[in-house]
Amino acid sequence: MQRIAFKMKLFEGCREEYKRRHANLFPELKELLKQTGVSDYSIFLDETSNDLFAILKLEEGKTMEALPANPVMQRWWAHMADLMETHPDLSPVVVPLQELFHLP
Repeated sequence: MQRIAFKMKLFEGCREEYKRRHANLFPELKELLKQTGVSDYSIFLDETSNDLFAILKLEEGKTMEALPANPVMQRWWAHMADLMETHPDLSPVVVPLQELFHLP
């Protein structure tokens, strides 16, 4: 199982709306992520910087490379674009994080 971590940036004052939208995650997005091999996906907020920290597990041998082209993912990005930093294609600005320590 691969562990993947990254950070994103939430706009000031968007915390509650971000939580609300994730509480109502598109069922088809949830299914897409599971089919891709994603599990145990969590997102945390650093309220001092509005940085979002995400960590997920990805099944060995699986990749998330096809997700950006998927219409469900693109629809989710459009749904979330007003709350966070995004690229022109509405994908979130993601900064990969390097794992330096893990206590299994």
